[in-house]
Amino acid sequence: MDKDARDVLQVTKEIIIKFIELHRVSPANFGEIFPQVHRVVRKTVASSSEAEKDREGC
Repeated sequence: MDKDARDVLQVTKEIIIKFIELHRVSPANFGEIFPQVHRVVRKTVASSSEAEKDREGC
């Protein structure tokens, strides 16, 4: 697993933990919520990486 994938998983885990503490996520809806949060975090990191590469190329 590369560094970005590990970071995405770590951030997703932290967000899910916060949602659990706020009673927004429960065992009943964990399977539905986790992939959605993971997808958003992964897309955000990917778009951030692309924007950073664009700035470096200028």
